[in-house]
Amino acid sequence: MPLFSFSHYKFLWRCSIAFAFFLTLFFIANSLTLQPQSTSTPCNKDPYKQLNLILNQNGTVTRPNKPPDSPPAADPSLLVLSKDLSINQSKGTWARVYLPRAAQDHRSKLPLVVFFHGGGFIFLSAASTIFHEFCFNMANDVDAVVVSVEYRLAPEHRLPAAYDDAVEALQWIKASQDNWLKNLVDYSNVFLMGSSAGGNIAYNAGLRVAAAADDKIPEIKGLILVQPFFSGTHRTGSERRLANEPHLGLCFNDAMWELSLPVGVDRDHKYCNPTAGKGRARLELIKRLGWWVLVTGCGGDPLVDRQVHLVKLMQEKGVKVVGHFTPGDYHGIQDSEPLKAKVLYGVIKTFISALN
Repeated sequence: MPLFSFSHYKFLWRCSIAFAFFLTLFFIANSLTLQPQSTSTPCNKDPYKQLNLILNQNGTVTRPNKPPDSPPAADPSLLVLSKDLSINQSKGTWARVYLPRAAQDHRSKLPLVVFFHGGGFIFLSAASTIFHEFCFNMANDVDAVVVSVEYRLAPEHRLPAAYDDAVEALQWIKASQDNWLKNLVDYSNVFLMGSSAGGNIAYNAGLRVAAAADDKIPEIKGLILVQPFFSGTHRTGSERRLANEPHLGLCFNDAMWELSLPVGVDRDHKYCNPTAGKGRARLELIKRLGWWVLVTGCGGDPLVDRQVHLVKLMQEKGVKVVGHFTPGDYHGIQDSEPLKAKVLYGVIKTFISALN
């Protein structure tokens, strides 16, 4: 289901209400009638073994089979330039900044997309090749400056460490004297974006920013949540149906949450389940600030029911939300299939352009 092309706020708001309602009905019907129930395979009770992690005596973990990284590239012949900048050396956090080459000739400044990568809070990096290529192409296609944030990983640094790093990164961006950020970014046109666990970070960091009203943070215009990583103690229809889905089965899902949440809490903690406890009330913060929210997902993702429900809840709370959901596909498809990523860039560009 493609995102509608909107040119006016009121029109976008009315259509998003109808669209969110329609997609909710579609996925509920799909959950009930179209796909067979999956039988869960037993999970390894040791989350470290489940995720193929080696726990070291000092509390760190070794992550075997680490995916490849890519360096930044300032080659002026490339369509997009990139460079790494330190945020907090003591924490090991930094950012990779992507600048469309043509931006240096623009008369107007560009939107800023602050991106948080996926990996279940435990794996991967802003330097990982899959995210480097994703951000490179997104900066080019969306025509925006992209700042991809390197945050601390669990289980060495359990949540809320990643949220702390995200907020600190936003403060660093606002104060930065870097030429690209200072001279080429429109700080009234900033979006927090993440995929999978990064979508969770964008959401929770966004709520923190909304609650704090910190003038050291750039002016946020909206959130872009790509297949956001949420869970809960109660299984949804899509989680049961896709329990053994190879890209994000329940065993891996639960193990990542066990190693990333604060010790002793369950999956209905506010970091994990945005609809539990006071999660509904927290949406009032987003409504009050007038932020727009884009949530994307697909029918083949075990988390899709949670994502659809979040869209519906936002709509009920009066948040300006747009849902974009497609049938089939799988969790993280935009990271491995360039054509799917290309479509997503178009959705993001339409969303950002409609708000300007």
